[in-house]
Amino acid sequence: MSSAPRLAVVMDPIQAINFAKDSTLAMLLAAQARGFDLLYFEQGDLWLRDGVACGRARPLRVFKDPARWFELGEPSVQRLGDVDVLLMRKDPPFDTEYIYTSYILERAEQQGALVVNRPRGLRDMNEKVFTAWFPQCCAPTLITRDMRNMAEFLAEHGKVVCKPLYGMGGRSIFVIEAGDKNTNVVFETLSDYGSRYAMVQRYIPDIVTTGDSRVILVDGEPVPYALARIPAGNDNRGNLAAGATGIGRPLDDRDRFLAAQIGPTLAAEGMLFVGLDVIGGFVTEINVTSPTGIRELDKQFGLDIAGLLLDAIQRRLARRG
Repeated sequence: MSSAPRLAVVMDPIQAINFAKDSTLAMLLAAQARGFDLLYFEQGDLWLRDGVACGRARPLRVFKDPARWFELGEPSVQRLGDVDVLLMRKDPPFDTEYIYTSYILERAEQQGALVVNRPRGLRDMNEKVFTAWFPQCCAPTLITRDMRNMAEFLAEHGKVVCKPLYGMGGRSIFVIEAGDKNTNVVFETLSDYGSRYAMVQRYIPDIVTTGDSRVILVDGEPVPYALARIPAGNDNRGNLAAGATGIGRPLDDRDRFLAAQIGPTLAAEGMLFVGLDVIGGFVTEINVTSPTGIRELDKQFGLDIAGLLLDAIQRRLARRG
């Protein structure tokens, strides 16, 4: 039996990823290069039995080959707490199924595994709502289910961005100006007629010129370059998944300030890999579930961001044992 350390990943189907852009694949390649044996899980492969976190694992090998980037072995039942590291890289939506999965992963953590990012943090740090813990870093922001509050906020600021609290990749994001006849429809849709919380932020015009920058934090420390995602000419959204163009740039003083304000709190809570979304010097989201963008920065600046994450993981493992 191999004595190599074992790293397991929980992710969306590996056969459906984008080989050139997928950050999870970069992490798996880095782990394999450092001698980790890899195990693969999808969300439906996990369960609890009498308090023990278990899963149907498949051995995984990964390759730097766009025609064949993975190979899976035969499945076997594993106690999740027996693996050394467990990467939670399942994409949102952050729904009840995601929360239930985090409970299983928390039991795995209590039973011995280093889970990245920490399950309790995944539950507690909603990517939109957690910005409220750092108001000094953010533009004016309202989180409410009251459509009158939304309308008053729009009247105050003249132009706003509205979004649900559970999505990703720019889904269901609206930009509204005062006087827009679709305003009530947007508020009704996002709040489900006042029965669901949503976020409304002051519109930051820098999105058009400098884009929505992804600042990556590894164990609380910023990578020295950010990925500025410039919206397509016919769109407001700075999301690669929505057609934005990713252009790397060095961090500026404001980026470093934001990282210094937020990074230590995240690291202390076991959130080793986080993406801050920054527009015009303001944090709009704190991405803790499955941040991306590392492949583009690696390519543009000769970095190895996944290697930095593995360094942080190995430091944590060393402190544990």
